[in-house]
Amino acid sequence: MSGAFIVFFALLAVAFAALVLTQRQPMRAALALIGLMVSLAGIYACLGAHVVAVFQVLIYVGAVMVFMVYTIMLLDERDRSYRQPFSRLGVPALLVAQLVAAAFWSLLGDLPATSPAAAAAIDLFSFKAFSLAFMKQYWLHFELATVLLLVGILAAWTALREGRDG
Repeated sequence: MSGAFIVFFALLAVAFAALVLTQRQPMRAALALIGLMVSLAGIYACLGAHVVAVFQVLIYVGAVMVFMVYTIMLLDERDRSYRQPFSRLGVPALLVAQLVAAAFWSLLGDLPATSPAAAAAIDLFSFKAFSLAFMKQYWLHFELATVLLLVGILAAWTALREGRDG
């Protein structure tokens, strides 16, 4: 039964992620991002990582998204960039994103895998085990996430600059 919920929340997360990428109105994209984060919290809860699920909701949905929504409220709703079609650079950006994703996928495939017996012996969802695993095994994943956030910030800055210049 838990597997069905994980698939359900994963499909929701993919749908909300697609909405975040395709919505032109910032408030709608932010609401889709909230839906994405709640879906991720549902996946964490189904995996038994209840602490991570609660932190996901409290920190990201509660704190970060409230800050983002306040920032979006400061934007001008009449900005014509909300009604324009996507940039002509969208297709090359999509190709580059696919290449980067393929590179990350191949890089993650080269990581040493733990044996199933060792993984079963350690409860990864206790706080101590999670902390140790995070700092020893998943640091690269965390750094990749920070790189993706940096790329997102640069893309948003470029989109804003492109909208101002014409």
